[in-house]
Amino acid sequence: MSYDIAKNKAWAELSKFGLSKNASVKFLADEYIVDLDKKEVFSLSCNVPAKDFTAILILHYLAQKLNGLALVTGEWLTFRELSGIEGYYAAFKKRSIDPIIRKYGLNPKAISSLVKRFNGKLIEEADGGIILEAFEGVPVMIKLWKADEDFGPDANIFFDRSVTKIFCIEDVVVLAGIIASQL
Repeated sequence: MSYDIAKNKAWAELSKFGLSKNASVKFLADEYIVDLDKKEVFSLSCNVPAKDFTAILILHYLAQKLNGLALVTGEWLTFRELSGIEGYYAAFKKRSIDPIIRKYGLNPKAISSLVKRFNGKLIEEADGGIILEAFEGVPVMIKLWKADEDFGPDANIFFDRSVTKIFCIEDVVVLAGIIASQL
């Protein structure tokens, strides 16, 4: 799949802010340099250009940050509670919820080992859970429930309501998928 159109639109949007130097964006456990001259998003920890879908997400976030991020509300919403998700839930579940269940479903408390790596915090809800700051001002909460005699293990990802003013639904799906892949 080609991301050229989306990348070009994201760079064009970012150019409206007239930045004169490179920008730095912390995303999960990595820091990225947004090189405006080369039109490249570069991972400092991996020392390589970011994958296209990650670069687009970072560019969209940076444009919103430069425009003024919505304040964190403290109101947590599941993906299904976000508006405009029609047709996206299956992809969201496949890319994010299912991998989290596969990795942590048998031992939900094991997710607590990620707190230090992602500078997150433990939550006492569910059988295991954490809150991590995907980007500055973009908290994400992950809850896990262990299996019982009636149900298999389950997980869910919660977003602060402000995410709807920062990212479109496609970006939320990508964000959740990246988070799940790095847990």
